[in-house]
Amino acid sequence: MARGINKVILIGNLGADPETRFLPSGGAVTNVNIATSESWKDKQTGQMQERTEWHRVVFFNRLGEIAGEYLKKGSKVYIEGSLRTRKWQGQDGQDRYTTEIVASEMQMLDSRSGGGGDNYAGGGNNYGNQDNGFSGYESQANNNPGAGRPAGGGGNAGNQGNAGGGFSAPADDFDDDIPF
Repeated sequence: MARGINKVILIGNLGADPETRFLPSGGAVTNVNIATSESWKDKQTGQMQERTEWHRVVFFNRLGEIAGEYLKKGSKVYIEGSLRTRKWQGQDGQDRYTTEIVASEMQMLDSRSGGGGDNYAGGGNNYGNQDNGFSGYESQANNNPGAGRPAGGGGNAGNQGNAGGGFSAPADDFDDDIPF
């Protein structure tokens, strides 16, 4: 029998610029909030309805560096990852829990000249996180929701990503015969 599946796939827009910080070990941790929206027609009123859901996403190591450098408020992005709930203590000493998506893959969806990056970081770039585990993710002194060791962390969470070291360099020449 299968153990279970913990996989999240999102396409949405960043609600603010990424927040990146570096751990004492040198690894990057970048947090973003991504909005996804759905719309439907209300059967009773005939009016269009819309609901926006906000998702907290965290990127580690090289993927965190890339997200922090190339994403910005409004960027459209594709994210693959898994849900993690971690425990931390607030300034009042109370235990708090945060559920977030730990990204293992990211693809920027904006066009090269669009709002989500400069020419180097244009659309179609696929970035994978070779090690999205929490090895080396040390607790920080400040007690904020973005710091500390995730609950159940430790070890490696799956070494997903592409085999090329987790980073696919963007192609320099986009003038080809592909119609899309």
